[in-house]
Order: sequence, then structure tokens, then C-alpha cells
Amino acid sequence: MKSFNTDQHGHSAAESADVYAMSDPTKNVDDDGREKRTGTWLTASAHIITAVIGSGVLSLAWAIAQLGWIAGTLILIIFSFITYFTSTMLADCYRAPDPLTGKRNYTYMDVVRSYLGGRKVQLCGVAQYGNLIGITVGYTITASISLVAIGKANCYHNKGHHADCTISNYPYMAAFGIIQILLSQIPNFHKLSFLSLMAAVMSFAYASIGIGLAIATVAGGKVGKTNMTGTVVGVDVTAAQKIWRSFQAVGDIAFAYAYATVLIEIQDTLRSSPAENKAMKRASFVGVSTTTFFYILCGCLGYAAFGNKAPGDFLTDFGFYEPFWLIDFANACIAFHLIGAYQVKPNPKGEKDCFVFELSRSLANEKETYFLQVFAQPIFQFVEKKCNRNWPDNKFITSEYSVNIPFLGKFNINLFRLVWRTAYVVITTLVAMIFPFFNAILGLIGAASFWPLTVYFPVEMHIAQTKVKKYSPRWIGLKMLCWVCLIVSLLAAAGSIAGLISSVKTYKPFRTIHE
Repeated sequence: MKSFNTDQHGHSAAESADVYAMSDPTKNVDDDGREKRTGTWLTASAHIITAVIGSGVLSLAWAIAQLGWIAGTLILIIFSFITYFTSTMLADCYRAPDPLTGKRNYTYMDVVRSYLGGRKVQLCGVAQYGNLIGITVGYTITASISLVAIGKANCYHNKGHHADCTISNYPYMAAFGIIQILLSQIPNFHKLSFLSLMAAVMSFAYASIGIGLAIATVAGGKVGKTNMTGTVVGVDVTAAQKIWRSFQAVGDIAFAYAYATVLIEIQDTLRSSPAENKAMKRASFVGVSTTTFFYILCGCLGYAAFGNKAPGDFLTDFGFYEPFWLIDFANACIAFHLIGAYQVKPNPKGEKDCFVFELSRSLANEKETYFLQVFAQPIFQFVEKKCNRNWPDNKFITSEYSVNIPFLGKFNINLFRLVWRTAYVVITTLVAMIFPFFNAILGLIGAASFWPLTVYFPVEMHIAQTKVKKYSPRWIGLKMLCWVCLIVSLLAAAGSIAGLISSVKTYKPFRTIHE
């Protein structure tokens, strides 16, 4: 079986690209020998907006409720500023050592390798892949909750809002896992570009429905009690709960802003003129500004509608009961979005109509194809490439078998790929079943990934690239930013862990909880 990053002669993707360009000098290629990129700041802005707006938006009303009007809104704005500021640094690192004429880097880890090297490349890999694994677990939880919510919405509509409409999440988690096992085995998955478009449309649909329902609730006058400082100690929560939930809310907000892990891959779709870093900075400003406005709408309108008792997910925790058909549709959108986003890879040519993003490149039939992929696929390919390199003569790992499937045609089956990918999906599904806690999981993922990927590595690479003088005012300021964000991330992680512990104390795995 051919490795995704090597051709049949064992050349790397970059080396093969150079050879291919030299062998066909008339081909329309960029300076690295790859097919000429056609992306613009507009397409990059669309990529960023779609990458950022996802299931995390559903928890923002709860996060604002824990923090209050002042702190909640301020933290949303501060996170947006930090995200934009560090994204401009990361954009300058796409080429090394010079941001305008240097050698291209195709992935986040390539950038870290070019500027920092050593152990920091491995730390970057741990942060990236750990984040991806966490997100696949979170998506399994969220999709199952949304599917359960459809059944509950119908039940409440038929039997009343106080009826016992308990439905177990586990069959839906198992069904989601089975779907992902099947999707993970599809060859040429990158050609299913309609899934990426579907995921983008679905994410905007359910977020817009949530905003619309919140506006309708506020306009109707039936709103919850709000405070400048959020939930009230002794009334809504205990003093300990106030502290830990506030930290967890910060983690939820951090999760909602995480897109640094795909910034380099988005930038690699941009054409060379104007300079990629300038176009990417403009795209980052537009993308982050748009999502911040959207988040403030979701968080603040949701808080205004539900007050201090805002649910963790206002579409699945029944902040709204009616119109039940619209709640059903919104939750179906969430489920379809997560099914596609779990591992989808869009159109190989991709820049104009890709809506989810890549962490690697593919070389197929000695001709380069460009596609973007997310979450599970990079993990699958990382393990498969390592095993191919370490055991190139192992038939179980390398052999491909052609199988004719009725109505679908011929598929290439690799036994190692079949076993490994199935095992991964099964394990992450079991973890989701054991810890099915939406807000705490989102907060923990956000806290764990925000500091290293959004703050630390971009700042350290900026210092290395621009040779910022040690102990200069700028150096001190950048280091202080790193330390402050580290402390905030640790507190957010502690709050999320405390939330998990609190939930686990009253939760029995693999049993239905009665409301």
C-alpha cells in the first residue's frame, strides 16, 4: 500500500512535486512545484468562519450565565483579540525563514519544525493529535444528545412539557460509531465534497435557529433573571460551584475560538499574489470579527432569554420546547453536521468550495491532489504512515485487496486499515459513553488546546523569526501574554475536570438517567 506522503519510489510529497514540475515545465504550478493555488482572502475568510462556528456555539449562553454580562462579554472579546493577534504571527510563519520569499510549510507541525525544532515539534504533535482525539469524542457525545433531543421534543409536544420523556443516549452513540466505522473505510473519501458543504450549511442552520428562537423568547417577554455577575451564590449555585463553573465557562469559550490548528492549511490554499501572509491576516480579521459578532449574539441573546438558568446546550437541553418541528430540524442539523465533520475530506481541487480543512496532503497515481480533512482522518493517516515506514514488508499492513461491492463498484480493502480504524472509532465511542458530559468535555478540550496551539507556539515562532531581543519590552510583553494565557487555560482545565468529577459522582455508566 502506498503511503499518503510518499510515492511509489519512496520520495516525499515535496520531492515528488519538484520532480513532477521539472518533468512537465509547461504545467501551471507554484514555486514549490505544486498545482497553482487559487484561494483569496475571501475564500480563506469563509474557511475560518466555518471552521470556528460549530457545536461550541451552543454552550455560550451557559458560559455567559456563569460569568455574567460584564465578564462574559469581555472574555469573549478578549479571546477574539488574542486569537486574531496570534493568528497574524502564525500567518507570517507560513514561509520560512522569510515570510515573503521563504520555503512553504504545509502543516502546523512543519512550521514548528522550521522555526523551533527539537522536542517542541513532538509537543506540537501531542497537542494537535490530542485535540483531534478529544474532538472526535466530543462529537460522538454531541451527535447522540441531538438525536435523543429529537425524540424528546416529539414526546414533550405530545405528552406535555412535564412528561417523563427519558431516552437513552447509548443506542444513538453506537449508531453514530457504526456510521463512522463505515465512513472511515471509504476509499477516495475526499471526493465526497458534498459532505463538507452539508457540514457548513448545517452548522449555520442550527446556530441561526438558536439565535432566532432566543430573539423570539426575548421579544415575547418570558425571559429569565440575569445579573451583571451571572449566577448568584446561594440562589443558583454554591460558592464552590460558582468558581469552578466560571473556570469551565472560560474553557467553553476557548473551545469556541479554536482554529489555529488549521490556519496553516487554510493559508496554503492562497495564491501567491498578494503575499499569502497579508491575505491571511486580512482573512483572519474578517473571520474572527464575524464569528465574534455571531458568538455575542448567541451567548448574550441566549442568556437574555434564559437568564441564570441557561441550559448547557439550549437546543438539546430544552431551553425551547416549541415549535417542536423546528427544534427537531435544528437537532437534525447538528447530527448531520457532526457526521460529516467527524472525518470528512472535500474536493481535491478544493479552494473554491472546501468548507472543512486539512492536516495533510495526498499523492495519488503520481499526481498531486489537494484536499482538506479534519479530525479522525489525520489520526488514521499518522498511525498508518508510521506503521508503513516501520514494517514495510508486513503484508497485513501493506497489502490491498480489491473487493467488488454490489451497486457501489470496486473498493480496495486493507486489513490493517480496517482493524485499526474500526478499533479507534470503537474506543472513542466507548469513552463518549463513559463520559457523556457536553459542557465539561468542551471546556476541557478548549482549555487543553488553546494555550499551546493558539498562544504558545505562534508567540515562540514569532520571537524566533523576528529575533526579538531577550528582555526587551516586546519580549517581556509576549512572554507575559504566554504566562497569563497558560494560567487561564490551567484554571479552565481545572474547572472542567471539577465539572467532570461532579457529574461522575452521580452518574452510572451505561444506564439511562431519569430526569
